[in-house]
Amino acid sequence: MPPRLELKHVTKRYPGVIANADVSFAVEPGRIHALLGENGAGKSTLVKIIYGVQKADEGTIEIDGNAVTIGSPREARALGIGMVFQHFCLFEAMTVLENIALGMDEPPPRRELESRIEAVMDSYGLTLDPHRHVHTLSVGERQRIEIVRALLGNPRILIMDEPTSVLTPQEIEVLFATLRKLRAEGCSILYISHKLDEIRTLCDSATVLRGGAVVATTDPRRETARSMAEMMIGASLRDVETRPFDGQGAVRLHVDGLSLPGDPPFGTTLKSIGFSVRSGEILGIAGVAGNGQNELVSALSGERRDGLSGRIALDGADLAPLGVSARRSVGLVSVPEERNGHAAVPAMSLAENAILSARRRRGLTARGILRTGAAAAYAAEVIRAFSVRATGPAAAAGSLSGGNLQKFIMGREIMQEPAVLVVSQPTWGVDAGAASFIRQAMVDLAARGASVIVISQDLDELLEISDRIAVINLGRLSEPRPVGDITVEEIGMLMGGVHGDGAGEAHGTEAAVHGA
Repeated sequence: MPPRLELKHVTKRYPGVIANADVSFAVEPGRIHALLGENGAGKSTLVKIIYGVQKADEGTIEIDGNAVTIGSPREARALGIGMVFQHFCLFEAMTVLENIALGMDEPPPRRELESRIEAVMDSYGLTLDPHRHVHTLSVGERQRIEIVRALLGNPRILIMDEPTSVLTPQEIEVLFATLRKLRAEGCSILYISHKLDEIRTLCDSATVLRGGAVVATTDPRRETARSMAEMMIGASLRDVETRPFDGQGAVRLHVDGLSLPGDPPFGTTLKSIGFSVRSGEILGIAGVAGNGQNELVSALSGERRDGLSGRIALDGADLAPLGVSARRSVGLVSVPEERNGHAAVPAMSLAENAILSARRRRGLTARGILRTGAAAAYAAEVIRAFSVRATGPAAAAGSLSGGNLQKFIMGREIMQEPAVLVVSQPTWGVDAGAASFIRQAMVDLAARGASVIVISQDLDELLEISDRIAVINLGRLSEPRPVGDITVEEIGMLMGGVHGDGAGEAHGTEAAVHGA
C-alpha cells in the first residue's frame, strides 16, 4: 500500500531565504506523524503547501501514490485534507452551527447540518451544543468546533497545528482519544507540536526539520524529549538551572482587592484578586485562555485603569495613579500575550521597537529627542545576549520568526533590570531551545532580586520555574500554593472551575464537563 501522503523534494524559496530545502517524507495510512523543528525551521510553510495556501517552487506531493496539484484550501479539502489551525478562525458572536456552516464549501440545509454534527459528535465522543454562541465556550470547546468542521469533510489526512497549546490536561486527554479513534479508522494525522512529551505519547513516527531541511526521521516512542529537542536544535539542550527560594525576601508587589470590568462584549471581569510576590520569587499563574489573563496583565501594567478598584503597590508605593510609562519608570515592566501588534510593531525595526518600552529605563531619549544610536546599540545588545537570529538592529520585527521575536521582546524587558516582571505566555509556540533560554533568563532575573509573575497555559513550564502557583478562572484567582504542594490534576481541576466549596464546586463541575 502506498503512503497516504508523500512529499518528494519539496522546495520553497522567499527573497533571501530558503524556507524548505528538498524536503521528502511520507505518512502512512492510519498513522500519527509528528513534524518537529525550531521556530523558523520551515514547518508552517510546509503545511501551508500541503493545504494549498502556498505553492512549492519545486517538488511533488502524492496522495495514495498519485501526484496531485493543490492550488487552494478548497482543492485540499476536495482531496480529503483537513486542517485544524493553532489560532481558531471563529466568529464569537455567532453560534457553533453558524461557524461550522461558514467554514464549509457547500453547507447542507440547517437541519441536515445539525443532524450531521450530532452524528460526528456521537461517533467521536465529543460534547458540544450547536446552538451556543462561541463567546460562551471554553477554549477546548472552541477547538472542538474546528475539529468537527474538519471531520464533516471525512478527511483522509488531518493536519493539527499546536493543538494542545491552550488546553487543560483533561481537555488534552479528550483530544487524544479523538485522534486515536481517527487513527484506528485509517485517517493519517500530521501533528505539529513543541510539547515533546506529547509527541512521545501520541505519535507513531516523526520527521525533524532544521533550517528548512529534513535532518532526521525517527520513532518518538524510542526517543526522549531531550533527544528530540537536540535533533531540532543540532546541539545539546541546556537544563534550566533553578535556584532555591527561601520565602524570606521582602514583598515587592502587593495586590489586594483588584477588580476590573471586562471589555464588552466578551471580556472577563476581574473579581477581587489578591496576591503578593517577594523579591527573588517566581509566581506562576495557570488558566485556560479567556479567564481574565489579559485583563490582569492590563491592570498590572497600567494599560487599563478605567473602572479599576483595589490596590497595586510596588515596594509599598501605590501604583494606581500611574500609567504605563510611569510604572515602567519605577520598575514594573510587562510582556503581553500577543507578540505582533502589542508587544512589538512588525513594520518597525528592532531598534525602534526597543525605544517603545525601554526609552526611559535605558535612556533612549533625551529632552524629547530620540537617541537613535543608543537605541540601535541597545537592540544589538539584546540580539547578542539573547541569541536572536536577525540581520541586526535595523531588521523589521515582522521579519523574525515567532520564536526569535519572542526572544527579542523578552530580552528587551529583562535587560531593563525591572523590580517586577509580568509576562504572559512567555514561550507560547516557541521551540524547545528558545523556551529553555527564555525560562533561564526569567530564573536569573529572579535570582538578582526581582519578582517575576509568569502567566502561562504550559503547566510543565510553570512547574519547572515557579516557586508558587495560582490558577485564574472566570476572573478569580485561587490562593497561591507552593509548587511542591500541588499536583497537575489539582491544577487542571482549578482551571476547569472546581474550587472545592459548595457553590463553586457545583458551578465548577459544570464548567469542567463543558471544558472536558
